[in-house]
This record gives sequence, structure tokens and C-alpha cells, in this order.
Amino acid sequence: MDRTMGDVCGALADQHAELWGLIAGLDDGGWQRPSRCEGWDVADVVLHMAQTDEMALATLEGRAGSSQGSGFLGVDPATLEDSGLGPGATVDDLAAWAVERERGAPGPQVAERWRNAAEKLRATLVGYDPHQRVRWVSGQISSVSLATTRLAECWIHTGDVAEALGRPQEPADRLRFVARLAWRTLPYAFSRAGKELHGPVAFHLHGPDGDRWDFDPDDEPLTVVEGDGFELCLVAAQRVTAADTKLQATGPDAADVLDLVRTYA
Repeated sequence: MDRTMGDVCGALADQHAELWGLIAGLDDGGWQRPSRCEGWDVADVVLHMAQTDEMALATLEGRAGSSQGSGFLGVDPATLEDSGLGPGATVDDLAAWAVERERGAPGPQVAERWRNAAEKLRATLVGYDPHQRVRWVSGQISSVSLATTRLAECWIHTGDVAEALGRPQEPADRLRFVARLAWRTLPYAFSRAGKELHGPVAFHLHGPDGDRWDFDPDDEPLTVVEGDGFELCLVAAQRVTAADTKLQATGPDAADVLDLVRTYA
């Protein structure tokens, strides 16, 4: 499947619209509902999305980690040094600290902050060379991969908000991009876990309309994952385990692929 920046940004716009449809007009009780992100309510989830979209925008504009004061999640590097998290802090630790540091604004204000950041991000991404390398959490990635990462994170957190509000999240064809991201980043997922792949991996999935989502390596795959693309994305998002799905994997890395697959970039 080819990824043009226009295609990914179109999918990102649709995902932003889904999240906005959930939070527009929420009352105080809705904003305070606990989400499936431990310790975060709906307002915290949307604040995190605002912070990370602002971070992505700073990256694209060359402000990330610069003297203009946009370090991790838009926080000045000097402030990060004073956070008390220590050198062993993970990305999740930093994200939790950033939310704790800024939580407390009224829900509608948080929503507008996120919507403004999301709109600016899309407008900036769509004019970018998709192959241009930009700085991100895991290192240098292409701008189209950054766009796909933002799509994946927004979809994941849209589901967190939807569950908090008792609203089902329906599968969508744009999840092809998320499934592809999970497939492409398997080597990184394995390296983070201190493991090595025995050989190439293929994903043979189906979308919500029954269409094929096949991601095949250049060489003959040794491990093949088959099943529902929506379920694969939920597993990669760590919202369900593979054992709770009908996904099937065969080959020497079958168990590890289903355990380690993530939406890294």
C-alpha cells in the first residue's frame, strides 16, 4: 500500500473529526470520567493529545529542543531537568509528568487547545516532503511516518475517550495505515525487548469491509500473522491481548510478534 502525505493527512483529519465528535459539548461530568489510561480522566487524555500534537508541530517547524523552548512535549529543557524524574525516566513517565504539570484547565479550553494544535499540524504536514527526515521520540523518522504515528496515537486515545463515555468505536479503513506502521516497526519493537527476529514477517489481514490488508516483506516470510486488522491494531495499541482476539500467527516468531507488536515510529 502506497502512503502519500495527502492520503495519511486525509486519514488523520477523519480521525481528528472522530475525536472531536466525542468531546464537543461535553459537560463537566463527561470531562471527569475516568478513561482506560490509568490515572487519567477524559480531560487528561485530550490534554495529552494537545501536548503531543504541539510537540509534533514544533518538530516540523524546527523548534523541538531549540532555544525557543520547545523540548519534550513543548517543555523547556531546563524545566525537564528540574522535573525530578531522573535519567531512567521513560517516555510514558515524561508524558504522565507533563499531563500532571498542566492539568486543571476547563474541559472546553483543553478541547480548543487540542483542536487548534491538530489543525495546525495537519496544515503543516500536508505541505511537507513525505521523505524528509524529522526528529521524533525514537530518533529521525520520515515526515509521513510522523503523520502516521499521530494518526495511530489519535485513534488509540479516541478509543480511550469513547470507552470512558460508553460509546463504541467502530473499525475504519484508515486503520490500514496503523496496521502497516505496526508491521514496519516490528524490528524496533524486538530490539527494545532485547530480542531478534528469526526472519521476515508478513501480515495478512482483512479490513472492516472485507478488503485485504496484506503487508509482505521482500523476502519469503518465516512468520505470518492473519486475522482482523482492527483486532491487530488493538493489540498493537496494548488495549487488548492477542489471546482475546481471533488473530492467528505461524512461524518461529509467532508468539513474540503478537506479544511485542506496537505502533512505534
